[in-house]
Amino acid sequence: MKKNEIYTEISIDDEEYPKKLLDLNDPPDRLFCLGDIKMLKRRSVAIVGSRTTTKYGQWAAKAISKKVSQHNIAVVSGMALGIDTYAHMAALEEIGSTIAVLGCGIDRCYPARSWRLKDEIRNKGLVISEYPMGTAPQKWTFPLRNRIVAALSEIVVVVEAGNNSGALITAERAVEISREVMAVPGNINSMQSMGTNKLILDGATPVIVVKDILEALNVTEHIETNHIIGLGELEKIVYNAVRNSGECTVADICDVTGKDVRTVNSTITVLEMKGLLQTAIGKVFVAK
Repeated sequence: MKKNEIYTEISIDDEEYPKKLLDLNDPPDRLFCLGDIKMLKRRSVAIVGSRTTTKYGQWAAKAISKKVSQHNIAVVSGMALGIDTYAHMAALEEIGSTIAVLGCGIDRCYPARSWRLKDEIRNKGLVISEYPMGTAPQKWTFPLRNRIVAALSEIVVVVEAGNNSGALITAERAVEISREVMAVPGNINSMQSMGTNKLILDGATPVIVVKDILEALNVTEHIETNHIIGLGELEKIVYNAVRNSGECTVADICDVTGKDVRTVNSTITVLEMKGLLQTAIGKVFVAK
């Protein structure tokens, strides 16, 4: 791994390289990264769709992204206009944050108007690309980028897609590497739902309610009970990470949350004092 004050370069032989990408027949040799590379180890879901959206699609992208991210699962997308942007923005408001996979060098911003979004993802999540610095976006780079979006994710959720949407390429690549594809059903009169409805016809799992995605991930939905409403943001992150796992080690919590050992240990101590977590024989589990 090479790191300078601007970006991190991870090669396929590095320990930090996400092993999920090795499911591809053509995994990228290198990843250029801006932001927190620990996010590459996190559980993640891709939320993708068309650049031209409906109000329904915008709502669905935000609702799904918010729900997933609230459960400390990273949202992966391609930072394109439309559904991608809505998914990224909703995730940034929650604890799971987001990974943007670019079809150009990480020093470029495409579309140019999304530079503020890119900066926010860099600061709160992760921006990655297989293309070296200075690489301009080309027509052929985006379909290739879509395979990385699919491979990084446990599930690919297509929110809206016309018949020729690039999101369908992401779904196709997901199927090739045995990732589950889910699709949001839409109005049969809407061009933006032609692709998603066809995916469902071809076997994709329909998203009937937002929590269907949590069930597909085998994650229990968080309902904030009185004893965690008053917790700080970091305390909620650690508590929910343990609750999702049943029991886990400090190292597991560090991997899931992206926090360092000292931060996690001190937070566990606070939560133990509050009677919410217990530790025994190197394991951490929920006290109630």
